[in-house]
Amino acid sequence: MSLIPKKVFFVEGKGFHKSKLAAFEQALRDAGIEKYNIVNVSSIFPPYCIEINKEDGLKQLRPGQIIYAVLARVDSNEYNRVICASIGVAKPAEKSQYGYLAEYHTFGVKPEKAGETAEDLAAEMLATTLGIHFDPDANYDEKKEVFKMDGKIVETKSITASATVRDEDEWASVVAAAIFIL
Repeated sequence: MSLIPKKVFFVEGKGFHKSKLAAFEQALRDAGIEKYNIVNVSSIFPPYCIEINKEDGLKQLRPGQIIYAVLARVDSNEYNRVICASIGVAKPAEKSQYGYLAEYHTFGVKPEKAGETAEDLAAEMLATTLGIHFDPDANYDEKKEVFKMDGKIVETKSITASATVRDEDEWASVVAAAIFIL
């Protein structure tokens, strides 16, 4: 039996609670994926996999179903701490080629920066498998130009969730995920 996903959609969410577990549950609820049994998988965007929107994706799932996901998660109970979880995406121009997803989680970084880092990681992993030469120390905008000019990478993007711990004695949890549909 082949378990190669045919579709993918992306979600993000955040939650707050006195307990770490309940904050995570709230983040899953905010993302819309609390009713599923989530199996974490590594970061390959399958060949011929198409992206659908979250609403269409959720309609194809049933409560209790086992779903496969690339999941980024971070939790904190440090007052005023900024937390971010991001999924970077890099899709190849050639549909028969696999792409990459990169999960990234961090503390004390602006959400835009976390998203750029996740996107950069996914794009670099894809670029190296496609033989695209670039300077790994260049800033992301410079690398993005190289990726575009080469024509082998069709799309890069990121999905990021962020939160700030609002109170002492409170946990914050954020999740970002790529959810696969078989």
